[in-house]
Amino acid sequence: MRLLPSDIEEYVESHSTPESDLLQELRRETHLKVLMPQMLSGPIQGSVLAMLVAMIRPQRILEIGTFTGYSAIWMASALPEGGKLITLDVNEELSGMVQRYIQRARLSEVITPMIGDATELIPTIDETFDLVFIDADKVSYLKYYQMIFDKVLSGGFIVADNVLWHGKVLAGKKDNQFSIKTDAKTQALIDFNRYVQQDSRVENVLLPVRDGLMIVRKQ
Repeated sequence: MRLLPSDIEEYVESHSTPESDLLQELRRETHLKVLMPQMLSGPIQGSVLAMLVAMIRPQRILEIGTFTGYSAIWMASALPEGGKLITLDVNEELSGMVQRYIQRARLSEVITPMIGDATELIPTIDETFDLVFIDADKVSYLKYYQMIFDKVLSGGFIVADNVLWHGKVLAGKKDNQFSIKTDAKTQALIDFNRYVQQDSRVENVLLPVRDGLMIVRKQ
């Protein structure tokens, strides 16, 4: 789903800090060599994430969903001195590509990739985080949110990608009620958005950036 006309998107991109040459190369290689390259965050979303990191100045970031490492490098590049980022992904086949670009970005001491099911890895991580970025299995979004919530510091942020899901979250809407006659991923994101909106422990805003970014601040 295109949320903005293509010429407006081009204008937005041309008036935003561009991705680095390395990130551009990573994006191109992802599109050439990796299945479902649309899973990659684009340059606008990457720059939004980097801007959030620059504003929040987190010491610890957790990313759930590495893919080829594009968003991790964007965020890690904006971390203050001493900051660290842990990124989780189940796809071991992409780990070589991820490590190669992390090394080329000179972020090996900053980014720690972990391979495995995030629901199994999260309980093993004895850390607290200022920022968590969720961009993995859509059906598990609410589970991820609930599992990491106590690991997020008060005043910290949770950012979830793809929460508009190509506009499918509007499927079956009638009289302000959502039909359950949707596919599993769509229903999971509808449930996630509703849960966050009703969570009295947070403040949140859903931004129509790319495929939707839910930004949550823990009180």
